[in-house]
Amino acid sequence: MAHHLITVLKINAPADKVWDVLDDYAGVEKFSIGIDKSPLIGDKKTGLGAVRHCIFHDQTSLHEEIVEYKEHKSFKVVLSNFTAPMKFMHAAFNVEKISETSCKVTMDMDFEVKFGLLGKLLGKLVIGRLIKRVNEDLLLGLAYYTVTGKTLASELPSKEELAPALV
Repeated sequence: MAHHLITVLKINAPADKVWDVLDDYAGVEKFSIGIDKSPLIGDKKTGLGAVRHCIFHDQTSLHEEIVEYKEHKSFKVVLSNFTAPMKFMHAAFNVEKISETSCKVTMDMDFEVKFGLLGKLLGKLVIGRLIKRVNEDLLLGLAYYTVTGKTLASELPSKEELAPALV
């Protein structure tokens, strides 16, 4: 059974500026509190076919390949080579202009956990909630980094520090 998650955040920054941060495909560790580094695999820096190897602080890792790409608008990645017990996982990011100084970022994610019925239950009761929180933190980190230029470490800034980055 596949699970679908949608995470939306309004950011107090122009859509083009947020897009530029997302489009720096090897730079996800700048705004993700979970990723230690994300070197590219191959010569493609962004766009269709670009692949990055995300290495998390706990030394687990995965690959993310861009399989759909609409410049300055959206991209979709397929995750693979993960250490998590997943049959499949993919995510899409969409940046939509709200005004000259703000935008909305939507992250859609689909995944299926291995292990049959047990995996379905784990996906619904545990893993889905965990992934939803990770996605929320990722978008908050994106907002904070885009507005402040400050790279995140292993945790998000306080609510007070995040507030100026959010609409």
